Amino acid sequence: MTMNLKNRPLLLAATLGLVLLAGCSSMQKMLKNAFQKPRLTFKTARLSQASLSDATVDLVYQIENPNPLGLSLASIDYAFFVEDKQVVAGTPPKGLNIAAKGKSDLTFPANVKFADIAPVVTTFLNKDSARYKAQGSLGIQTPIGVLKFPLSHEGVFEVPKIPQVQFEAPRITNVTLQGATVEFPLTVKNRNSFPLPVAGISGGLKVAGASVGNLNTGDLGLLEPGGTKQVTLPLTINFLSAASAANALRSGGSAQVKWDGKLVSGGQNVPLDVSQLLNFRR
Repeated sequence: MTMNLKNRPLLLAATLGLVLLAGCSSMQKMLKNAFQKPRLTFKTARLSQASLSDATVDLVYQIENPNPLGLSLASIDYAFFVEDKQVVAGTPPKGLNIAAKGKSDLTFPANVKFADIAPVVTTFLNKDSARYKAQGSLGIQTPIGVLKFPLSHEGVFEVPKIPQVQFEAPRITNVTLQGATVEFPLTVKNRNSFPLPVAGISGGLKVAGASVGNLNTGDLGLLEPGGTKQVTLPLTINFLSAASAANALRSGGSAQVKWDGKLVSGGQNVPLDVSQLLNFRR
């Protein structure tokens, strides 16, 4: 049997293709046998930012890659629900590159606007915690194809609490026939385990039932977790418009102080009602 020389290149190419195909198949089989599936586990849920208007809830997963080569993100399908209402969810802000033979944290942020959860924000803020549910999947690109991992977890997060506001004993610094200047020391305490911004507290003040003016703290900045901030608010009170308070302010003594105002945090106005019996000092 003789071989047609014209067909020889085609035969050589076909033979080489079969060899390469067999080599690739063997290589794929070798990779499949050697590759170890990464492990994805839930790590923690935390508030990365919070105010009285909204909060960012971070769900942190950890992926362990036991293989000697790095992996990368292929796809994300992620949804986040609070009190059974879907909110805006984001993807890992730094993308996803998983180190070889190591562990990587994957953070999935979700912004929760409290006005979208409850028709009255202050009602929601009276809750100790809120239920959340995360669901979806994560696709990781590997040498053996894209592997899918479920993203499913349920739990609760701490709802921001309105700061505690109270007066300390006021100090009368100046008294005239017409009125008096009084310094009102104010203590604002953050009752949360996370920082909380307070843009200001303001409102009308009554002493012994008489309206004496308005107090305004200005921007108090960021209150540390469990921390307090103290400010002193001076106010000049006219005796003619506050006759019922004149006796306590002239000589010192006790009087009921009531502050009807609002506290602003993250753009949210929260009604504030502080009522205390205070001893005015000279």
